[in-house]
Amino acid sequence: MGKAREVQLQIMGNEVKEENSGEPDAGHQSTKPQIKGQIWWIKMGIYSFFVLSGQAVATLLGRMYFDKGGNSKWMSTFVQLAGFPLLLPFYCTLLPKNSTTDSIDTDRPPALTFAFLYVSLGILSAGMCLLYSYGMSNLPVSTFSLVCASQLGFNALFSFFLNAQKFTFFITNSLVLLTISSALLVFQPDDSSDSKKISKGKYIIGFLCTLFASAGYALMLSLTQFAFKKIIKRNTMRAMMDLIIYQSIVATCLALAGLFASGDWKVLKKEMEEYELGKVSYLMTLIWIASGWDVFNIGAVGLIFDVSSLFSNVISTLGLPIVPVLAVVFFHDKMDGVKVVAMLLAIWGFVSFMYQHYLDDSKFKAERENATQVSQASTSEEVQI
Repeated sequence: MGKAREVQLQIMGNEVKEENSGEPDAGHQSTKPQIKGQIWWIKMGIYSFFVLSGQAVATLLGRMYFDKGGNSKWMSTFVQLAGFPLLLPFYCTLLPKNSTTDSIDTDRPPALTFAFLYVSLGILSAGMCLLYSYGMSNLPVSTFSLVCASQLGFNALFSFFLNAQKFTFFITNSLVLLTISSALLVFQPDDSSDSKKISKGKYIIGFLCTLFASAGYALMLSLTQFAFKKIIKRNTMRAMMDLIIYQSIVATCLALAGLFASGDWKVLKKEMEEYELGKVSYLMTLIWIASGWDVFNIGAVGLIFDVSSLFSNVISTLGLPIVPVLAVVFFHDKMDGVKVVAMLLAIWGFVSFMYQHYLDDSKFKAERENATQVSQASTSEEVQI
C-alpha cells in the first residue's frame, strides 16, 4: 500500500510543480500529456483560427502586392514583421505585470540571457521573412506552397533533437498526409505563372530561398518551444507577448535598416503611384499584410506555448491548401479535383493529429482515476486496521 500512496503523492506533486513553476512538461509533448479541459480546447480553436486566417489573408495579399506592381523585397519583409504595434495597447493596459512573482523567482536567467534570446530569434525571423519575400516574388503560388510544406519535415527533425519529440502512428500519419496534401498542389497549373514568365534563374533562386526560409521557420519554432521550457519558464500570457513583441522589434529594425541600406526606399513613392489598384489600395494592402502576419504570430506562438512547435507547424501546414482554394474566390483562379483532394487530405491529417491528443488526454485521465481509487482503497484499509 505504500506504493499506492507514493503514486498519488507523485501525481499531486507534479501537478503542483506545473501550476507553480509554469514550466511545460517536456515541451507539452503528446507522450507526456496534461489534462485538457474545455478551456484548453477553446484556446486551441482560437489559436488555430488565428494561424489559418492570418496566414491565408497575408499570403493572398502578399501575392497581390507583387502581381499588381509591388517589387520591393525589403518592403515585403518589413510588413511581415511590423504589425506588432497593434498589440501594444493590449500589452500595456490589460496584461498584469506580475512583478512580485518575477522578483521572487530566483530560477529565472539574467536579463542578458533574455536579450540574447530575443535578438537571436529576431535576426532569424528577419532573415526568414526576407527569404520568403524572394520566394514569393519568383515562384507560382502552387510551387511556393509545395516548398513551404517542407517546413513540417524540418520541424519534425529539429523537434526530435531539441525538444525530444516522439512520434506515434497518428502523428506520423498526420505529417505524411499534410505533406502529400501540399505536394499535390505542384501538379496544379498556376495561371499566374503563365502570365508572369518567370525565368529559369529566378525560379531556382525563388525555390532555394523558400526552401531555406522553410528550414529557418522550422528552426525558429523549435527554438521557441525550447526557450519556453528552458529559459522563460513562465506559463503566462505576458511571457508569450514578451517574446512576440521584443522579437518583432528586433526583426522590424533589421528590416527597416535593410530597406534604407538597399535603396528600396527611394522607389517606394514611384511604386505606390504605379500600383495598379491605386495609392489607397497600395497602403491598405501593406497594412493588412502586416495585420495578417501579426495575427498569425499570436496564434503560432500560442500553440507552441500550450502544445508544441510541431503542432503549431501542423496547423500552419493545414492552411497551405486553403490558400489556393481562397484564390478561387478572390483571384478567380480555376478550381479542380487536385485542390479538392489536397484540402480533404489536409483536414484528414489535422483530425489525425487531434485524435492523438484526444487519446493522450483520455489515457491520462484514466491513469489519474486509477491512482485515486488505489489511494482511497489504501486509506480505507489503514483506517480499518
